[in-house]
Amino acid sequence: MATGTHSVVVPVDIQAVWDYVSDLEKWATTVPAYKEHQIINDKQSIWTFEGSVKGIKKTIQAQVDITEWNEPSNIKFELKGLSDNFTGSGHFTAEAANGETVMTCTVEIHAGGLSGVVLTPIIKLAVPKVASRLTESIAHKIAVFS
Repeated sequence: MATGTHSVVVPVDIQAVWDYVSDLEKWATTVPAYKEHQIINDKQSIWTFEGSVKGIKKTIQAQVDITEWNEPSNIKFELKGLSDNFTGSGHFTAEAANGETVMTCTVEIHAGGLSGVVLTPIIKLAVPKVASRLTESIAHKIAVFS
């Protein structure tokens, strides 16, 4: 399993952070390797990512299911690979701190099957970077748009 966690202080109140992260359309394009997404309903969406590893281009689709939605501080989700054998989970948390907000993103991915043996070392390198880039990108957009 690969895990990535990253925290950042956003110079706005917790409600401004919630208003941004609770609207998927505002930040979806900030996910590293994002290609597109499709909203199925308010708890489920399909995400497509595209990237290359060592010159090999790969497109991955994942179903994202929101499992908890607690305004203004917590969103939890589960991931299921549609194109590849992987599962995962993650969450966004926001904690008020003196007029600012500490926002944390955690993502865990587990690659299964035969491809998991090959993908796990790559995923272990990529997931922490994805969590960091995503959190920093969302924080930047919140600061700009708030």
